[in-house]
Amino acid sequence: MRLRRSVFAVFTALSAASLFLPPLAQAEAPQVQTQVPGYYRTQLGDFEVTALFDGAIQLETKLLKNAQPQDLNALLARMFVGNPKMQTAVNAYLINTGKHLVLVDTGAAKLFGPTLGNIAANLKAAGYSLEQVDTVVLTHLHADHMGGLNDANGQPIFPKAKVYAAQADHDFWLSEKVAAAAPEGMQPFFKLSRESAAPYIAKGQWATFAPNSEVVPGIKAVQAHGHTPGHTAFAVESAGQKLIIWGDLVHAHAVQFAKPGVSIEFDVDQKQAIATRKALMKEAAASKVLVAGMHLPFPGIGHVRAEGKGSYAWVPVEFSPLPAKP
Repeated sequence: MRLRRSVFAVFTALSAASLFLPPLAQAEAPQVQTQVPGYYRTQLGDFEVTALFDGAIQLETKLLKNAQPQDLNALLARMFVGNPKMQTAVNAYLINTGKHLVLVDTGAAKLFGPTLGNIAANLKAAGYSLEQVDTVVLTHLHADHMGGLNDANGQPIFPKAKVYAAQADHDFWLSEKVAAAAPEGMQPFFKLSRESAAPYIAKGQWATFAPNSEVVPGIKAVQAHGHTPGHTAFAVESAGQKLIIWGDLVHAHAVQFAKPGVSIEFDVDQKQAIATRKALMKEAAASKVLVAGMHLPFPGIGHVRAEGKGSYAWVPVEFSPLPAKP
């Protein structure tokens, strides 16, 4: 009987004590629900190249031209790309040459909704400040490439940068006369371009470049007209290594590598855009040069592989560490 009372007393005491003990840790961890910062770094000779992710948008596949519906559906399905809408990345590239910090394109800011506008934040996450950028070069003057020049109040976010645009795009997109003669549906795009450029023009920080000119040492403009009148790729070269940043040569990687003759509604000159895409893809496949694109899946850096006559495949770079510092 005493034993039973003793056991009962101990059990009661332990039960009471347990009320004051901290709860046991739960096995399930709460979900973090955030993505890693959107930057990827690689070395090109003596240059450091950092891909910056502005975000992604959903483009309607009906914007693609010169494709039979059955071919389009098959190509999209083969790459597990959505239809009727496909995810399209918006990228920019930061190049540290050792003497210049050059940003190629600036993203869209929030001009096309909340899923874009992350270039500034990712540039900072990559270890740089906006004030350190001394040169901005624009592949063309569409708002998703130059909208990130300014903040929400229309003030420049690159206070020390000189901004370079192709002369042909400057003459087209910033001209009120050209805009007035354009179809009504295009006029808002002219307005966005003028508003993005205006603060830098007012401060004397806007300049133009000619085709095939060297914007800064090691970065040369490459004529790639068609998507816009002055659409430009940039050849970046250092210590025998080369990267071609080709802007908007491709909007739909699942389709336009396999069928470069497919254009998109945004191409100002559809015929020239197709010819330019075919020529640059053929050259990239033959030379095996590294390429980067503003609407390729982030980080948008890789190679072009030939797959039969006039057809190609995209081969993205593998994630890799940077060379160890000496």
